[in-house]
Amino acid sequence: MLHMVVCIKQVPDSREIRIDPKTNTLIRQGVPAIVNPYDLNGVEAALQIKEQVGGRVTVITMGPPSADKALKSCVAMGADEGILISDRAFAGADTLATSYVLAKAIEKAGALWGAPGIVFCGKQTLDGDTGQVGPGIACRLDYEQLTYVEHIESVDVERGVVVVHRHLEDGVERIRAPLPVLITVVSEINKPRRASLPGLLRAQAYQPIVWSTADFEDLDRSKIGLRGSPTIVSKTWVPEPRQVDTEFLRGTPAEVAGRLTPVLLERLRMTQGA
Repeated sequence: MLHMVVCIKQVPDSREIRIDPKTNTLIRQGVPAIVNPYDLNGVEAALQIKEQVGGRVTVITMGPPSADKALKSCVAMGADEGILISDRAFAGADTLATSYVLAKAIEKAGALWGAPGIVFCGKQTLDGDTGQVGPGIACRLDYEQLTYVEHIESVDVERGVVVVHRHLEDGVERIRAPLPVLITVVSEINKPRRASLPGLLRAQAYQPIVWSTADFEDLDRSKIGLRGSPTIVSKTWVPEPRQVDTEFLRGTPAEVAGRLTPVLLERLRMTQGA
């Protein structure tokens, strides 16, 4: 049976984020938390594969106790299990420490329900925006990694092969890779489903599995939390708004082109001269 793991993160809703003008930091108080949108694409991708070839879907997140709501929303969509990694010792983790803990959790989940054939992550998170956690997990688990995947063409469980399309700057790359594999997905891959009524009822009564540091026998405490995070944010600031002169050109396409062409040629001349 194909076991798939999806790593998700609860993040502040970007539509509600505000900046403190004095400290230039995010104001998190009163800002609603949501599941990182790209991670929901990962959940949907796993559920679609489950519907096609069978298997089970485990969703994992690391965060405070309140992150259990993110797991329940994924269970409502159709995930089989949700695991919350929560302990004060994990607080302050950067992408390096986060990928270490998530990799340990994936191994532990594999011991319970079988080694995952596919691990899904969103391409990045709204708050961190680095895109480093997925590849970091793949390196720690020694999994093949396929990033920026926009389409999963096929999954052959018997042969242990997956075929995907990767979104690149200059086109699309079609790749055939052996399982196990870690896939980071972009939003174009699918549209996450709405939870069904049976799913909502199950999620309401569901209690996610919670793991703390005590549940990991071989956890290296020097690699978790602030102690295991070499990334240091020394300064944050809000860029000064720039004034941009704008002119709207009206008329027929030919008239607009006639007025615009000399301006563009002059800009090109100035650029080349510089």
